Amino acid sequence: MAMVDLDFVKGFVRMCNDGWLQGWHERNGGNLTYRLSEKDVEAARPFFDEPREWHELGVALPNLAGEYFVATGSGKYMRNVALDPEANIGICELDEKGERWRVVWGLPGGGVPTSEFPTHLMNHSVRKRVTGGANRVIYHCHATNVIALTYVLPLTDRDFTRPLWQSATECPVVFPEGVGVVPWMVPGGVDIARATSEKMETYQAAIWAMHGLFVSGPDFDTAFGLAHTIEKSADIYVRVLSCGGVRQTITDDDLRAIARDFGVTLNPAML
Repeated sequence: MAMVDLDFVKGFVRMCNDGWLQGWHERNGGNLTYRLSEKDVEAARPFFDEPREWHELGVALPNLAGEYFVATGSGKYMRNVALDPEANIGICELDEKGERWRVVWGLPGGGVPTSEFPTHLMNHSVRKRVTGGANRVIYHCHATNVIALTYVLPLTDRDFTRPLWQSATECPVVFPEGVGVVPWMVPGGVDIARATSEKMETYQAAIWAMHGLFVSGPDFDTAFGLAHTIEKSADIYVRVLSCGGVRQTITDDDLRAIARDFGVTLNPAML
């Protein structure tokens, strides 16, 4: 048994590879983090290295104090994660105040987690709070058709949610609250972290204009499935636009019928 044999590490590696195979992670684009459960930590602890130096997070996240996270590495390529997990991902510990982090496994030679690690952690903090601790995964990918739509649709939550709901029947069930939209900002900074966190108060997913998709979920399958569903719907809508535009669609009454039969509550602001 080794760290890479643990279920949560295998799930993490598989999700990185799934995103690569979708074409969402050119070069070192995109990143993934997972908040370990107590059971995960106990299983992983025997494989931890000697503790390394602490780094300032730049923000205090007390509800994540003492938590552990798996993260893709800064400058690392998603296509290489499955080939050598230890070289391309790492486990990080937060201190007792949720203000500092340090690597406890992986990312050898002074490697550090993704440059968007603070953004991930700020959003983990929000999603942990609003889901009562259920959400553990934050995933950012460069979903091609989602990005394309940010050049042609108004950058509002409603203007993205409606065509996504109407382009694939399962969408109102998968994300009944809709999607948030964040205007273009320099990635990795505090501004985009805060803007995304505000969207994550309401939504499971946020679209970063001209950049990509940022999603959350309780586990790898759910988070990846959310990103996959949103991108598939965006792909359909892009194809519809390329064929001359919409001539018929799923109506608001149809959306209400889907919600009724599947037992979900649609965000009324999107209808």
